[in-house]
Amino acid sequence: MNIETIGIVGAGQMGNGIAHVMALAGYEVLMTDVSQDALDKAMEVMRRNLERQVSREKISQADMTGALSRIDTTLSLTDLGRSDLIIEAATERETVKQAIFEDLIPHLKPETILTSNTSSISITRLASRTDRPEKFMGFHFMNPVPVMSLVELIRGIATDKETYDACLQVVERLGKTAASAEDFPGFIVNRILMPMINEAVYTLYEGVGNVRSIDQSMKLGANHPMGPLELADFIGLDTCLAIMNVLHDGLADTKYRPCPLLTKYVEAGWLGRKAGRGFYDYRGETPEPTR
Repeated sequence: MNIETIGIVGAGQMGNGIAHVMALAGYEVLMTDVSQDALDKAMEVMRRNLERQVSREKISQADMTGALSRIDTTLSLTDLGRSDLIIEAATERETVKQAIFEDLIPHLKPETILTSNTSSISITRLASRTDRPEKFMGFHFMNPVPVMSLVELIRGIATDKETYDACLQVVERLGKTAASAEDFPGFIVNRILMPMINEAVYTLYEGVGNVRSIDQSMKLGANHPMGPLELADFIGLDTCLAIMNVLHDGLADTKYRPCPLLTKYVEAGWLGRKAGRGFYDYRGETPEPTR
């Protein structure tokens, strides 16, 4: 199947990043959200990020102008029905994703491929609630999308080879690298990354180290570009907790039990950078540890 038009559900951090790279690669993009403010903000974020790429001579001014001209927005989810490929990038809640796909199905072309950018939810289960489980798969981008070169491609139990190959071609056209993952909780990246973050929170919870010493240890001792607690704040502590719960519920192993301190931060609304506070307080000139 020749994919030229991309529908994106969700104009948040992941949705606008996906729209950015798709438009830059020459795809026609239609992005939807329930909020016009979110769509307007996404367009402004994409413009700023593209301008940054121009200033760093990563792309030309013509590339930027062309990319922005290929992105359109709509408040109507059903408008995406004419797309060749749809990427759902809504909030990481299964009920929300299921409702989106149920609303989309009556308006799709027979050949439209459905995908989800979920970081941990079962692709097989999401696909089973649609009319095309063979044309459904996981299309998991890393954050921030314009910078990170990996895309996880996750086949559900019913995903056919034609669908996988079509999505693989899209990844290659983006200039990114695909990692093929089987449909088990957390896939590859989060199956490894989230328990590391969770263990860092346990290390803080048990008083083995404070926020700064834990992050410095992993940055200087393991050569990580960001410490695990700093990274958790960047991802969003609510997202980290949601993924740990998926791992714990799906694999039924106590080693995936979310740290009580992570739960406590989420209950407090201290969700990381987006909330102004997490393991660091971002409300001043420089981030300060909260523990």
